[in-house]
Amino acid sequence: MKLFRSKRWLLILALIFVMLPLGEATRAQEEQPSSSVYIVQEGDTLWDIAQRFGVPWEDLARVNEISDPGQLSAGDELVIPGIDNVGGVLVTTQVPLGESIRSLSRRYHLSQETIVLLNHLTSPAELYSGYNLVIPEKSQEEMLVDRLALAEGQSLIELAIGKGVNPWAFVANNGLEGTWGVVPGDVLLLPDKTSVNGPGSLPGEISALDITPEPLMQGETTVVRLNTNEEMTVEGSLIGNELNFFQYGEGEYVALQGVHALTRTGLYPLIVEGELANGVPFGFSQKIYVEPREFTYISLQVPEETIDPEVTEPEDEIWNALAEPVTPNRLWTGVFQSPVAPSPCGFTDIFGNRRSYNGSPYNFFHTGIDFCYNYNNEVNEIYAPADGVVVFAGPLIVRGNAVMIDHGLGIYSGYLHQAEILVEVGDQVEAGQVIGVVGGTGRVNGPHLHLEIWAGRVQVDPMDWLERSFP
Repeated sequence: MKLFRSKRWLLILALIFVMLPLGEATRAQEEQPSSSVYIVQEGDTLWDIAQRFGVPWEDLARVNEISDPGQLSAGDELVIPGIDNVGGVLVTTQVPLGESIRSLSRRYHLSQETIVLLNHLTSPAELYSGYNLVIPEKSQEEMLVDRLALAEGQSLIELAIGKGVNPWAFVANNGLEGTWGVVPGDVLLLPDKTSVNGPGSLPGEISALDITPEPLMQGETTVVRLNTNEEMTVEGSLIGNELNFFQYGEGEYVALQGVHALTRTGLYPLIVEGELANGVPFGFSQKIYVEPREFTYISLQVPEETIDPEVTEPEDEIWNALAEPVTPNRLWTGVFQSPVAPSPCGFTDIFGNRRSYNGSPYNFFHTGIDFCYNYNNEVNEIYAPADGVVVFAGPLIVRGNAVMIDHGLGIYSGYLHQAEILVEVGDQVEAGQVIGVVGGTGRVNGPHLHLEIWAGRVQVDPMDWLERSFP
């Protein structure tokens, strides 16, 4: 009995020890100089620097007694007005994908208020992927950290004991007020030389988060990829479109999503959330920039009935609905093959070009690429570019004789204006198989093959799929 009591008191004393706050040295930040300065880099202009730090260039010139803005030299030190209470040398670094103002605050050991002040933020949502973040130079010296998140019903003290560390180490390293107030899924950082730094808003089980291309581009297929060392459930959305993740290879979850060709340039949300195998929830939201592409404006004359909304809208609904289901299996491999034989005339139109029909506004766009009709051939056959299942084969007013093939995982291909259809709904086709004959049915100015590719219910540039392998 005495031995049992002794062990119990030792356990209590051990718990009291680990719950004691760390010394003031671990929590107090070093006092900073009173002035914040920036060291001019090669190619900098006074205007660029003023824009970067959100101050009028006239104030920047006045504080630094600059009479000729053109005389800046690399290595010059400029005092940045308006942020004197931060002090030190200021630098800029790009905000990675998978970060938030909370994770950046913990990664760089800066208060959220300091980040807001340095970057003149009006909303945390402004910290989009690729944003040029202003931070003190000494904060840029990142250390390797372990990213830990609480499970449902788990306390911070339980997490700390499980990791064999003092709970106040979490408090000191994450700017917490105490060991309370941490919610499930909140990602906490601890120095760990054996870890690999990854997205700060996601737990350490997710080693990397990547989006390609970045910035996003109008009309292109976006690949969202998570690397992990365990199975998990994951979902999300991009520009309001649901992301459908699938396991690809070992330790990867991938989603393919198109960016609509008419998407306006600007910032749009990427949301990723899910649950680890151990029940730990995770999630984050961050803005991603969409860049414009250059498109040609083309005016076309077509039969009036092919642009009548009473005809086009019901047909659009039928066609668009075909690409809604997401088959859970990937049926294609590698790069898509050309749907027609090589021809000296190539393409008659490319994806995304803005179109006016019979004098209408240019609020239409070309939803695919047009392969010319090769008059040197007696018959112009159409070939399936990849394995898949036929989900539509029939006549339409605008699209003429059309075929749509499901390649799995939300990827579809469409073949319009055919003279003859050689497949039926339900047919399983293989890459290179003849599926039809090029023609001139529907809304056309002449015979050609119109090829469409859909990714995540959005029409995308088929050239990407004919030139590279996805994902």
